[in-house]
Amino acid sequence: MRMLRILGLALAAATLAGVSAVGAVSAAASSPNISRDDCTAAGGQIVSRPYAGDACALPDGTTQPIT
Repeated sequence: MRMLRILGLALAAATLAGVSAVGAVSAAASSPNISRDDCTAAGGQIVSRPYAGDACALPDGTTQPIT
């Protein structure tokens, strides 16, 4: 019984570590910077955000910072 509990905790910890690693990678990959030319070429609009600079609003609903 004790061994089963230890294995269960190890599996839970490994699952949480895997989910957090995947989340960090996908968050980093989903928000790259884009240039003004790339923004307009992709059909996006350049929007000005107060205190945050310019961003590109793409047609799929995402917003990316402009470099």
